[in-house]
Amino acid sequence: MFTGIIEAVGQIAAVQMQQGDMQLYIRTGELDLADVAIGDSIATNGVCLTVINLPGDGFWADVSRETIIHTRFESLQIGERVNLEKALLPSTRMGGHIVTGHVDAIGEIVAKSQDARSIKYTVRAAGSIAHYIATKGSITVDGVSLTVNSVAGDVFSLNIVPHTAAQTLMVDYQVGTKVHLEVDIIARYMERLLTAGTREATASSDQSSGLNLAKLAEFGFLK
Repeated sequence: MFTGIIEAVGQIAAVQMQQGDMQLYIRTGELDLADVAIGDSIATNGVCLTVINLPGDGFWADVSRETIIHTRFESLQIGERVNLEKALLPSTRMGGHIVTGHVDAIGEIVAKSQDARSIKYTVRAAGSIAHYIATKGSITVDGVSLTVNSVAGDVFSLNIVPHTAAQTLMVDYQVGTKVHLEVDIIARYMERLLTAGTREATASSDQSSGLNLAKLAEFGFLK
């Protein structure tokens, strides 16, 4: 698990194809690896990777075919910058939100502009995840925990303050840049609970079973 607060920007040092999947070597720059061991997790552009080797200035990780299919890792280039975050500890400050490191979809930057000292980005999400994104809700973009400013269909906007721009690779984004998106885990589980409740109610004809919108309203979760 992660918080979406980037600790360092690293760099892709090697990409090796291995019988249909791949291994990556990421140089970690200023990321402190003193407390990292083989088997630990490091989020790389929002993707949870398991450390398999620690040569000193970075780490090697296996990337499964499943991960390749759902990310843009297959197009990574040597020298490309990546956001890095080590897995959270029980004592970690939760400055962002709960991030799993499991990418839901690839989005695309469709507009970029200045907004005072901030950078305003407009991002198009895949239609399959658009309904999880809410105004003032949380979303993870390339591993960065961000607040959604507004939503219109499958497009949402973000304001990137100077500190976030300086500490991540987001300052490099241009129109057309592809990014990893992970929606708020609460939204995903809420949908699962709601649809499970609906199915149970239909099967049993008992509207009191399962979780539904009426019950959420009853307990104050909906207004």
